[in-house]
Amino acid sequence: MKLALLAFAALAATAQINSLSKEQLLQYTKQNPFERFPDGRPKVPDALLEKLRAMSSEEILSIIRKGYPNQYVDGFQIVNPSKNLVGRAMTLQLMPLRPDVADVDQEKWRAAHNGARLSHQTAIDMLQKGDVFVVDANANPNAGGVVGDNLAYYIWKTTGNGFVIDGAVRDLNGIIPTGMGGYFRTGVPAAINNVMVSGLNVPVRIGRATVLPGDVVLGDREGVYFIPPHLVQDIIDEAEITHVHDEWTKKKFDEGKYKSTEIYGRPTNPALIKEYETYLQQHVEPRIWERYQKRNTVPNR
Repeated sequence: MKLALLAFAALAATAQINSLSKEQLLQYTKQNPFERFPDGRPKVPDALLEKLRAMSSEEILSIIRKGYPNQYVDGFQIVNPSKNLVGRAMTLQLMPLRPDVADVDQEKWRAAHNGARLSHQTAIDMLQKGDVFVVDANANPNAGGVVGDNLAYYIWKTTGNGFVIDGAVRDLNGIIPTGMGGYFRTGVPAAINNVMVSGLNVPVRIGRATVLPGDVVLGDREGVYFIPPHLVQDIIDEAEITHVHDEWTKKKFDEGKYKSTEIYGRPTNPALIKEYETYLQQHVEPRIWERYQKRNTVPNR
C-alpha cells in the first residue's frame, strides 16, 4: 500500500495519475536483469517462462526464503484447472467510482489521447503476446464482470495466456471452452459498473500480494505466484532440482523395494544418495548441478 501511495503521489505531481512513467518503472524494477518493453516493463525471456509451465506452486516455495513471503494468492475460482497460467503481468487497478475524481481523470486522459475514453478496455488494448492481465478490482462482485466471453477471447488471442482478476467475471459458459487460463473470485451476470480506472501498469494488490508490472505470473490448481523478475532464474534453478528429485522418488517407489522413509525426505543410505546424485547430474544443466553440490543437501518437501 505504501508503494502504491508513493507512486500515486509521484504521478499526481506530473499530472499522469493513471500510469507509471518509464523512469518510475525502471526505478521500481531496478534489479531486473533482463531486457525491457519500450515502456520500461521487465521482459523475462520466453525460454524461462516455458520452463515455469511445467512447475507447480510447491516448486516455487524457495521465494519465501528469499525474503518474499507475500507473493502467493489462493482462493480463486479457476477457468481451466488442468492448465497452468504463465506470463508477464500487465496490471490494471480499479477503484469504486467517485464521480469528481473520475471526471478529472477522464478529462486529462482525453486531452492527452486524442479524445479517447479511459476504461478497463484501455488496459486490455495495451496487452502484448505473453502477458497476463492482472486486475485489482477490490474483490468486489457488485462491480460486475470485469471481462465476459468477448473480452476474454480478445485477451486470449492477443496474449496467448489469460487473466488474474481479483474480482468478478461474466459469461463463463463462453470463456471456459477457449481453454485459456483464468483466475477470478466469482462469476456474475452483470457487466462491469460503478468503478473507475485508477492505475494502468502500476503496483496493484491482489489478495495479500503486491504485484508490479512485469512480474512473472505462475498459476496452477492451487493458486497464483507473482514472481519478481530478478528472482526468476534462481527460483527456476532450485525448482528444477526439486522437480528431478520428485521424479527420481516416484521411480524408486515404482520399484516396490523401499519404504517411504528410505526414499522420501533425506535418505541416509549412501548407495541411494549416490544413485540420486547421479540421476540429478544427468538431468539438470551443469551449473545447476554445481549449485546442488555447493548446497550438498537432498530436497525435502
